[in-house]
Amino acid sequence: MRSKFTVTGIVQGVGFRPFVYRIALENNLRGYVKNMGDGSVEIEVEGLKEDIERFVLKLFSEKPPLAKIEEVKRIDFDDELKYESFKVLKSDFEERASASLIPPDIGICEDCSRELFDPKSRRYRYHFITCTNCGPRFTIIERYPYDRFNTSMVDFPMCSMCAEEYYNPRDRRFHAETIACASCGPRLMLFDGNGSKVNGDPIKLAAKFLDEGNILAIKGVGGFHIALSAYNDDAILKIRRWKGREQKPFALMAKDVETVKTFAYVDEVEEKILSSPSKPIVLLDLKEGSCISKYVSPGLHNVGVMLPYTGLHLLIFSESKTDVLIMTSGNLPSEPIIIDEKEAMKSFSQIVDYYLIHDRRILYRCDDSVVRKVDGKTCFLRRSRGFVPEPLYVKGVVDALGVGGEENVTGCVVSSGKMYLTQYIGDVENIETLEYLKSALKRMVNLTACKPKAVAHDLHPTFNTTVYAKELSTQQGIPSFPVQHHHAHIASVMAEHGLEETVGIAADGFGYGLDGNAWGGEILYCEKGRFERVGHLEEQPYLGGDLAAKYPARMVLSILYKTPYLDRWLISNIQKFPHGSREVDFLNLQLESRNYILTSSFGRILDAVSTILDVCYVRTYEGEPALKLESLAKKAVGHYRIEPTIEDGVLLTTPIIENVIEDLEKFPAAELAYAVEECLAEGMAKIAVEKAKEFGVKAISFSGGVAYNEHISKAIRRVVESNNIKLYRNVYAPAGDGCVSLGQAYLAGKYFLG
Repeated sequence: MRSKFTVTGIVQGVGFRPFVYRIALENNLRGYVKNMGDGSVEIEVEGLKEDIERFVLKLFSEKPPLAKIEEVKRIDFDDELKYESFKVLKSDFEERASASLIPPDIGICEDCSRELFDPKSRRYRYHFITCTNCGPRFTIIERYPYDRFNTSMVDFPMCSMCAEEYYNPRDRRFHAETIACASCGPRLMLFDGNGSKVNGDPIKLAAKFLDEGNILAIKGVGGFHIALSAYNDDAILKIRRWKGREQKPFALMAKDVETVKTFAYVDEVEEKILSSPSKPIVLLDLKEGSCISKYVSPGLHNVGVMLPYTGLHLLIFSESKTDVLIMTSGNLPSEPIIIDEKEAMKSFSQIVDYYLIHDRRILYRCDDSVVRKVDGKTCFLRRSRGFVPEPLYVKGVVDALGVGGEENVTGCVVSSGKMYLTQYIGDVENIETLEYLKSALKRMVNLTACKPKAVAHDLHPTFNTTVYAKELSTQQGIPSFPVQHHHAHIASVMAEHGLEETVGIAADGFGYGLDGNAWGGEILYCEKGRFERVGHLEEQPYLGGDLAAKYPARMVLSILYKTPYLDRWLISNIQKFPHGSREVDFLNLQLESRNYILTSSFGRILDAVSTILDVCYVRTYEGEPALKLESLAKKAVGHYRIEPTIEDGVLLTTPIIENVIEDLEKFPAAELAYAVEECLAEGMAKIAVEKAKEFGVKAISFSGGVAYNEHISKAIRRVVESNNIKLYRNVYAPAGDGCVSLGQAYLAGKYFLG
């Protein structure tokens, strides 16, 4: 008998064809396997029926570790046999009108790691060692099918020995499109700060320079890193001054897991994530008395850590005395990560001492992913390298686009029932990052054969993404739909979990509300494509918008206005206003004349408490006051409590702040911080539970940047589950604003067009 299979999923670039070849021979089958232009794999086999059935079972049970089978279509034939052997055929270049699945960039595998340090291997100490189970994919592929000439490896013709491996179906590197060796592959070069080539072994010299306290720019998989010792205070402070990054934590790369355990706590789940093929940055709790510099993660209880994910990283650590490096994205403030060496040398000339570069083109930039374990489950803070562009499967969605908000932006493409988040883009207030978003979305549209029928954007009328969405609407002749920011947050959870109805807790810093005010602590009843605001935090005057976020003392002033606590607090805190008493007088006039908008922001309340407790009263990066407050609250025992005050679905925040002022001298700051988090979490959860019962809903969804707070997340879950209601959170997408485009695209693709 003869059977033909079309296999869809992540089946190109992951060693699927050699796997099929092997199991076909094992089962005495003849025929062929080949890659198709739409990202699928076509297989035809003939032989005994029982052998074919055994082949099908192995297709699922023994597939390569990076392969993901979405669907297998099968046609059986009874006509006469026509094959003499089993072959791997050349790829079919005909493009098909359906979405492709592109494999993500994968960290170096164990087999390649062993060969890298094996003197008997011909790839001994070759920095770009890869095989079909590891190496870059997404950042080097231009188009489908995933063949070498469709990638940036086309610039490096294979030597005879690499070609022999490449065309041998029994070899681990059979059709490994990144196959290379020291004879034919990308080269490594070292340049000094003036752009002059440094003679000698680039890796040994780079390690030596890092040990001596120098700062290096290292070209990696998805862009440049700025690398320096995590123990060198002077070098860290130097790069902070250059980046204008006074307090924001830096990511670390440690030699191995055992090294990580010398300065951070690592449980089994976290170790598994650290060591996974995706090799993301994992947020870990710091140990007391850690030997790494205090300037790595100032004021925080945790730090982001990743393990080496390329041969180059492993080789640097093998030559270096420094076992922990800062590896921060190589970019200018608020701009995309740099991928070109000429641009790097121009941009980093004031800070970088040496440049370690390779000559393989990076076609598409991609930052490192960041994950954290919250309430026992892992969640994305940033979903990028190692995960993008794996899709989310959603029923009933038509092709559509979501362009995100303004900060921590991703784009989203819906194609053939799959939703694809782009890599992390960043903050799109400036033109460079906006152009990055545009190119990332365009590329994803092309790779997935998306034919968008709508584009969705944030409700805020002046966001760059809103303007861009309207441009797309005009250019492509498709409707554009505004989506309220927090509705998008909750809709992203609905998309991930297949919910058609939920009560959502959306807790973050800012979202443009239906009334023009600044929302941020919302209880929303969401049913299919519509929503209703059924609860929220007390609305407080928002004095100066962005200035109130940067200087949270403004929030304290507006909350305590016309209470007996204001003068008491101001006496010893006037210095927290940049312009002192003059600024306070001006703000009081604004309050008196009601010249302000209102905010229900969860983040602004946490910021206010952070200021009162002297944790942080100038925000130098997004979320800083709240993050430092969380670190302080971690030290609490929980002896102090503030009862939530709820009136008509509104959690009052003025009494919370008054309680903190009243008991400032009576309890440790950590206890007050913990009590505020607990009160806010319990209050919001109680409103959500009440509304869920009112609407007869069995699902509560929780999203927003506050969802990363371990204590708040646990407290919300405790209240919700104690009422026999299930709590849903983001799993595929980040809970912060990185999920907004997913919610937008989901609503547009599933409901708005109907």
